[in-house]
Amino acid sequence: MAVTFDLFGTLVEAPKPADPARAIADELDARGVRVPDGWAEAYRTPHVDAPEGAEVPLPAHVAAALRSRGVEAVPGDVRRAVVAAFDPEVRTREGAVEAVEAGRERGPVGVLSNCSVPELVSRTLIRSAFSRDDFDAVVSSVGCGWRKPHPKAFKAIASELERPVEELVHVGDSPEADGGIEACGGRAIVLDGTTLAEVPALLEEI
Repeated sequence: MAVTFDLFGTLVEAPKPADPARAIADELDARGVRVPDGWAEAYRTPHVDAPEGAEVPLPAHVAAALRSRGVEAVPGDVRRAVVAAFDPEVRTREGAVEAVEAGRERGPVGVLSNCSVPELVSRTLIRSAFSRDDFDAVVSSVGCGWRKPHPKAFKAIASELERPVEELVHVGDSPEADGGIEACGGRAIVLDGTTLAEVPALLEEI
């Protein structure tokens, strides 16, 4: 067995900007990138054609949104602006440390997180009660290219943990995204009416 955890909304709370388009615009402007008229609409419009379930990195989306309004920007400036706009304030959720420790007693533990912002998962872990060393593997959708519930996301973390995907128990807060492990033959513990404090006992039952 291996136990994997969703990050945002499961192990930690890290609120997103109330207005992501505005936050990114401010960071672009701070880096000398012209923010075009109609930016909010451009940001809301899909620009990158990707297969269903694939993750589009947010810097790629932002660069394409700028180009749609005639603005060419240095890729590094766009990436840094996006990362800065989502720089997180992190609160570790009650029971999270104990849940991960209980998972460790059952086998290797990992994080599998939907996240389109590069570096955000690692920055979040650094600012939480956890460190990167608390997990045997950390996989984000922006890193592996696929979002939960796509099977390729679960297979990516299973590969990193050197376990068959059918041996994964995945803990998360989204019945749709995190519950997708069951379509791969694994088990889901969905925090929908269940608390993190209950996870150790639930793992004992598996």
